[in-house]
Amino acid sequence: MDSASAAAPPRVYRSALRAQQAAETRRRIVEAAAQLFSSEGYQAATLAAIGRAAGVSTETVKTAASKAELLIAAFEVTFAGVEAAVTLTETEVAAEVFSVPDAAFLDVVIRQIGDANARGHALWTVLVGAAASDPVVDAALRGILERRAADYRRLVDELLARGYTARVTDPEATAATLSFLLSPEGYQQLVTQSGWSTERYAAWVRAAILAELTR
Repeated sequence: MDSASAAAPPRVYRSALRAQQAAETRRRIVEAAAQLFSSEGYQAATLAAIGRAAGVSTETVKTAASKAELLIAAFEVTFAGVEAAVTLTETEVAAEVFSVPDAAFLDVVIRQIGDANARGHALWTVLVGAAASDPVVDAALRGILERRAADYRRLVDELLARGYTARVTDPEATAATLSFLLSPEGYQQLVTQSGWSTERYAAWVRAAILAELTR
C-alpha cells in the first residue's frame, strides 16, 4: 500500500466529521430561527438573535442561509419534519399514514395534520406575512401552496379508493375544501384563539370532511 492510500481513511473520517458538525450547526440554527420567528415575527427576529439562540456567531448564521431561507427552512422542518421542498405525501410519516387500515385512515390523517398545525401554525402566519414584502419568501410560499394542493388531491383519491365516498364530481373543488378545513389558519382560529380542545377540533374536522364527501 502506498503512502497516499494509507492517508485516505483519515481524510475521509475528517470529511465525514466536518459534514456531521455542519449538519448539527445548521439544525441548531434552523431550530433557533423557528423559535424566534414564531415568537418575535419576521422583522424582529434578527440574524444576530438567531445566532445567540443557536450558540453560534452571526457570521455563521449568514453563511448557513439568508433570513428568508431560514424562515422557509424553519417552516418546512417544523411542519413537515424535513428541510426540503417536498409534498407531505413524500415524507416517511405519510408513508406510515397510507399504510393504516381503511377504517382508521381518516382519523390518522386528521391527527397527523392537526399535530403539524399545532407545531407550525405560528410560523405559517409569519411566512404568509413575510411573503407580502419578500420575493424569496413569496416564491417559496407559492411552491408550498402548489404542493399542498397536490397533497389534497392525493388525499381525495385515497378517500375515494378507501370507500369514504362513492364518487367525487369535482376533485379539485373537494381538494380545495379539505385544504381549507385542515388549514393552519383554521387550527389557529379554533384551537389557539377560540380555546377548542384538540379532541373537539378533530371531531369537528372529521364531521365537516364527511359532510363534504357525502353531500
